[in-house]
Amino acid sequence: MKPSDLKQITIVAGHYGSGKTEFCLNLAIQRLEQGIKTALIDLDIVNPYFRTREKTAELEKMGIKVYGDFYRSDITMEIPALSADVRTPLEDRSTYSIVDLGGNSSGALVAVQFGKYFHEGDYEFLDVINFNRPETRSVKGAADHFHEIEERTGLKFTGLVNNTHLLRETSIDTIKSGVNFCEEVSAILKVPLLYTTCPNFLFDEFIASPYYKSLDHQILPVNLLMRETWLDTKLS
Repeated sequence: MKPSDLKQITIVAGHYGSGKTEFCLNLAIQRLEQGIKTALIDLDIVNPYFRTREKTAELEKMGIKVYGDFYRSDITMEIPALSADVRTPLEDRSTYSIVDLGGNSSGALVAVQFGKYFHEGDYEFLDVINFNRPETRSVKGAADHFHEIEERTGLKFTGLVNNTHLLRETSIDTIKSGVNFCEEVSAILKVPLLYTTCPNFLFDEFIASPYYKSLDHQILPVNLLMRETWLDTKLS
């Protein structure tokens, strides 16, 4: 997708553990690198883990404004309150806004209060799928979650994101399995697969592979920004 094709607003949903917040952060950084004024709106006020607002300082240092937390507080304070300035980037046509929704239908319900900004045809609504998560490992599970989010928010998804990975153990075969699964889901739901993510450490190898040349959607290289490296340290 070329910058000229971008909608002003990209809304991102996905089941808990899908990696939707990681996707949001990396997409925002890519847009910024393309010279696009970018904001991140954290509407995930249900899940206390791996949230956009945890990286506010780093993102704003890069030039990506983060909106959401009413108190602009430390991550240890869990009060589900949104700041009034959340609407600021949505009302600014010069700002490309990425909206990070909650992981399930209850968490995504917050989108309803911003419905006046989401006009069909003027936004992208992406469903992030990680084939390795138990809740979305079957086509039925992925489709059920998809429909629950649409029903609760009143919004229609415009695309799927294959974010199938095994953290730092991800291989090209891992990504392939996700593409195959998401293509099956895409065919059933009649919504296109728009993105596949690839960890940065694997990206050069992936784009050099014959498989990469067979794909007709965007590959987004990602850094694991939300997961600290110490979480993957093996205990002796």
